[in-house]
Amino acid sequence: MNAVKAIKSVEDLVKAGLAAPAGRAALEAVAARYAIALTPAITRLIDRADPADPIARQFVPDAGELTIAPEERADPIGDHAHSPVEGVVHRYPDRVLLKAVHVCPVYCRFCFRREMVGPQGLGTLDAAAMEAAFDYIRNHQEIWEVILTGGDPLVLSSRRLREIMAALADIAHVKIVRFHTRVPVVDPEKIDAAMIAALKASGKTVYVALHANHVRELTAEARAACARFVDAGIAMISQSVLLKGVNDDPDVLAELMKAFVEIRVKPYYLHHPDLAPGTGHFRLTIEEGQRIVAALRGRISGLCQPTYILDIPGGHGKAVVSASTVRATGDGCYSVSDYRGGEHSYPPAD
Repeated sequence: MNAVKAIKSVEDLVKAGLAAPAGRAALEAVAARYAIALTPAITRLIDRADPADPIARQFVPDAGELTIAPEERADPIGDHAHSPVEGVVHRYPDRVLLKAVHVCPVYCRFCFRREMVGPQGLGTLDAAAMEAAFDYIRNHQEIWEVILTGGDPLVLSSRRLREIMAALADIAHVKIVRFHTRVPVVDPEKIDAAMIAALKASGKTVYVALHANHVRELTAEARAACARFVDAGIAMISQSVLLKGVNDDPDVLAELMKAFVEIRVKPYYLHHPDLAPGTGHFRLTIEEGQRIVAALRGRISGLCQPTYILDIPGGHGKAVVSASTVRATGDGCYSVSDYRGGEHSYPPAD
């Protein structure tokens, strides 16, 4: 168990018994475009005897990633359209994303920013870019919340996180700081006293949004890492993606949501898969997603109910997947209302 090493290449996958040598050429083609990384914690979770293992499906590359559908796009939720300065996305009036880093400890095969993250991605913001990002936040009084994402912000050292929080602490109109991360699941030992102390700042309420998609990800070590956050006064919420072959079953999804609540992580968002390149094998139809989410009602406590959302392609924001906002127009297409009342085709017509 202790000899398990991080996996960062197709060669590593083959050596670990997670990929067949016969399929190596196709996986090398995938790796040339999209980053590969599995931490020891994730590698240990994979059941090599199960060809449909839901953990492997999330992290082990698949030749299906080479199939690009016409509706898929490099920036499926339109980050670039709302980026006034490098590293900042200002899509909604009262909050911004701050993408300080574009690397992750693991790379999800369905990632909607897969064209931007990884060693070949956009990298880490340098000092000048970080200062420009902070200047933008300082100069926009309407910004109430800053959401650290990327990339996974918790790959940064405690020192760097402390510097970011110190800069935000000096911006009076920012009240909420949120970190989106997989680290408590994929590298739970990294959640230590130094990191927790680094995330705190006077006058700021801090939330950690944990990304997990299957209950097996919530190991004893991951649960302990979450407890360290919550016991220190840092609230936790969840975000998950509804994925074919991973959690597209009401019982599987219910087990995950109940587990979140048991470890004091409030279920928050359940994302419909985005139109990222090479991810069609993960996507369900909206009707399938609605049926699964509807089956949770009455089956589990209201505390366990996530909000099922769709990020409207093109940067138009999130829409709750309900009868009033997402309406079928025929032939697998939909009309989606954004938060401003605009109407958009899904998948996009262009």
